[in-house]
Parts: sequence; structure tokens; C-alpha cells
Amino acid sequence: MGAAVAAAAFAFALPALSQSGHSNRTTGVLEGTILSVTAVRTDGKEDPIRVADLFLYENAVEQKIRNFSYDPSPARIILLVDNSQTVPASVEELQQAIMEFVYEIYDGDQLFVIAYDEKPEIIQEWTDDPETLKASLSTLRKQGNPHLFDALNASVGEVLVPLMPGTRKTAIVVIGDGLDRGSKTPFDGMLNELMDKNVTVYALQLKDRTGGAYRRYSPKAGKVVSEITKKSGGVSFQFSEAKKAAKYICDELRNNRYLLSYFPTNTSSYDARRLFVTAGEGIEIRLKAAQPPNIK
Repeated sequence: MGAAVAAAAFAFALPALSQSGHSNRTTGVLEGTILSVTAVRTDGKEDPIRVADLFLYENAVEQKIRNFSYDPSPARIILLVDNSQTVPASVEELQQAIMEFVYEIYDGDQLFVIAYDEKPEIIQEWTDDPETLKASLSTLRKQGNPHLFDALNASVGEVLVPLMPGTRKTAIVVIGDGLDRGSKTPFDGMLNELMDKNVTVYALQLKDRTGGAYRRYSPKAGKVVSEITKKSGGVSFQFSEAKKAAKYICDELRNNRYLLSYFPTNTSSYDARRLFVTAGEGIEIRLKAAQPPNIK
């Protein structure tokens, strides 16, 4: 899709986006409520992770897991870059952090780059080509205030949702300190949308430019990063660890992602449902913090 077409396709968004071989894995038929789960063995064993190793709770009520299967599908990763005037990194440093990901993605994975200040701006549409990505990054510049929540909301609604339900393995990597100044989208609304659409958020976290200052209408910048990553099932890294983070994230999405399905029992259809999962010894597991209500 060309630049002019992309700009038109996203023009209705509020805020609008502007242009600038695992044979030992378990398998099964997925039905009911389906969750994306990150699971990895830490005990050195090569045994596959099985349903019997997992215990799922919804609103503190244990649920029967129907199926648990390895997800080999390619990932779609948005790199969401703070492009604001006072972001504590140079344009060159931001460009280098972005490029680390194109060197680590697997066959079939693709990247989409959005930079944000008062509006989210498309820097590069879906690509896996290093030269294409490198050329597009010349349009990065620093200006304005960071409207992070609006940018996250637009990234989900206008870039990732059109890929669903066929694409389940979606992620956003926030490159910034978590500061938001002026978004129309409230923090809680943005966070609920991430969990509703099963989008995992990772972060390359810059030093908080406010020094941890109190925020009247949203959490402190550092807390924003912590909340959006943990509650969506992701993790955060220091910006200085960009190379390590890119490898970790791309490896995790390709090698350690699973789909878990269950039929909720003894839970409300009208309220958000808090999720909690534990695993047997030697297994680490993460998933989003809540499931949206069945009836909205």
C-alpha cells in the first residue's frame, strides 16, 4: 500500500494516523475463550508444556483448560516511538533501537513503525526489509508533546484490529519513558483496549524525563510502562538494552507463545474477569490480567 493510500486508510481515526519445526509441541482444537499465553521451561528439560502443568483462575474460580497449543504463526509487531521534543534520547539513538528489531525478526514476522507526538505518524508500514526500514527512519524528528495513550489506542484500532481475527500474535513495543501529556484517551480506557484485543505490550524504557513527578490525570511515567507491559502479558527493558531486548522479544514471540482455550464457568458475563495462571515447577508463564465481559 503506497503512502497516499495509507494516509487515506487511516484518515478517519481519532486521533488520525498521519503519513510521514516444533514437533514436540502440544496441539488441539481451540474453542471457547482463547487466550495468548507466554510459557517457557526454566528447568532445562525438553518436555513439552502440557495442559496438566497449568492452573487457570478467573475471578478466583479455577477453570478447566480445554486445549493448550503452541502458536507457530508469524508475529506482527508495531514499534511505537516517542517522537516528542523532550524525549531523553537523540534521533540517532531512537533510529538504532528500531533497527535492532529488523535484525532479529523471524521469517514471516513483520514490523510497522509509528512515531508519536501530538499525533501518531506512520514512519514505515509492514516490512521485514532492513534497507526499507532504514531509509524510512530519516523522517524521525523531535517536536511537540507525547500523546502516548492516543497513539496506543490508534495503533490497536487502526493497524492491528484490521488483521484480526486471523492474526492472533500481535505486539506493540513502546520506545519511550511512558510520559503522556494531553491525550484524549484516558489511561484506563487505553489499557482495557489492549487487553480486550489481546495485544501484548513490551517496552524499551527511557529515563523518566519528569523525575517521577506526580501526574494528576494518569499514573507517573514509569508506572505507565509497568502497567501496560505487565497487564498485557509483556515485559520491559531499559532503552540501553535495545539489542538484547529485540532478540528476547522476537525469540519469545516465535518460540514461547501458546494459545489456551477454556469455557468460563461460575463467572459473570457482565463484568471484566480477572485472570490468573500458575504452572508446575520449572515453568514460567505470563498472560494478560483480565478478560473483557461477554456482554458489553
